[in-house]
Formats: sequence, structure tokens, C-alpha cells
Amino acid sequence: MPAIDLRDHIRTIPDFPKPGILFYDISTLLAHAEAWGETVRQLAGEVGSHKPDLLAGIESRGFLVAAPVAHALGCGFVMVRKKGKLPGETVAYEYALEYGTDQVEVQADAIAPGQRVVLVDDLLATGGTAAASHALLRQLGAEVVAAAFIIELSFLGGRQRLDLPTTSLVAYDA
Repeated sequence: MPAIDLRDHIRTIPDFPKPGILFYDISTLLAHAEAWGETVRQLAGEVGSHKPDLLAGIESRGFLVAAPVAHALGCGFVMVRKKGKLPGETVAYEYALEYGTDQVEVQADAIAPGQRVVLVDDLLATGGTAAASHALLRQLGAEVVAAAFIIELSFLGGRQRLDLPTTSLVAYDA
């Protein structure tokens, strides 16, 4: 059986969500059972070597990625969400955007100090949200040991914003 090329299952949509943007859509990857299974297997192989206690998925497609990988590894999963989306006491981290600021949050009791955490999302672009999520997890006392993504838009330089071993399964250079 030939190897599955994940690129064959990632659809690109021009001019979404606005003109000039090329959107990399993983819904076609999720819809193909074999390709999705291969994605989870590959990420579990990459992430497992870091021996995480938890995977932290970034809202919202990061949840779709991190949860099955955490299950495959037998570790826990926590959500990093936009402000106001989590119940109970939360801890927030505010970060700068091109125009203004945004916040990410986790539940205050989601991570115990010293737990080994891998940050997971579907796509790494400029790295702003991933870097903010990393800072938030460290603020809670997590030992953030790596970051993993299905797709990396390497031409946007997001990897350079993360002071972590960073894995991506598919990289696009332009």
C-alpha cells in the first residue's frame, strides 16, 4: 500500500476569509478516514518522544487535532481558548495584534506546575497565537516541551516566534 501524502487531502481555498489570503482547509483531511488516521499516527509519533503529560490544543481546530493525539498517547488534553469561552476560574494572557490586542485563556486548575505540555494546533502561520499560548502555559507553571502542527506556512516565519522544538507534518514555502 503506498504511503498517504497528506498534501493530497488538504484543500486550498483562495481569497478566504478575505481577498489575497490562501486558506489551507483541513476539513477534507478530516473527512478522509485513512488520511486522518495517518495524520494522528504521525503527530503521535512526533509528540510522543517529548513524553507529555498533557497536550494543549489551541481554539478551535487545535482541539480537533490535539484530542485524538492525546488519546493515542494516553495523556490528557486541555483547551486554550479565546476570552470568555471557558467555564469556571480562568487565567488569561493578553497579546498584541497588528491592530489592538487579544487574549487566550485556560482553566485555572487545568495544569499543575511542572507538568510536561506540548502545544498543538492545525496550522502555524505567523506564530502570534501559538507564542501567546506558550507564554500562558508557562505562566501556569507548565514545562512546555514542544509544539506540533499539521501545516506550517514556513514563509511567514512563525517557527521563529516559538522558543520550542517545533514539528509540522506539511510545510508550504509560498
